[in-house]
Amino acid sequence: QVQLVESGGGLVQPGGSLRLSCTASGFTLDYYATGWFRQAPGEEREGVSCIDSSASANYADSVKDRFTISRDNLKNTVYLQMNSLKPEDTAVYYCAIIMSPHAKCGRRDLFNLWGQGTQVTVSS
Repeated sequence: QVQLVESGGGLVQPGGSLRLSCTASGFTLDYYATGWFRQAPGEEREGVSCIDSSASANYADSVKDRFTISRDNLKNTVYLQMNSLKPEDTAVYYCAIIMSPHAKCGRRDLFNLWGQGTQVTVSS
């Protein structure tokens, strides 16, 4: 079965850290661009970070220098290390891929396989 499963969300205090995982099954993740997105209540889903098959990565301005995306090919998993978390980072975080081998990271509507999401809450 082809699917993505996120994990690692939770409740953390401002300034804290979390590492999210996105594990693929049924296919090899490193062939595809993998993105992390988030959606806060009442807001549109927004792109956070993306890594393509060549390991080129990009970040939203709001998370640059705080979040790091990486991939472990042996574990077929993409990670999002989140440091210096702020209350405005609170959202459901989703991972997704563009199901075209070696595609570059792009617009949200190009991502066509999504995980179920994991909740991140930053609060004291």
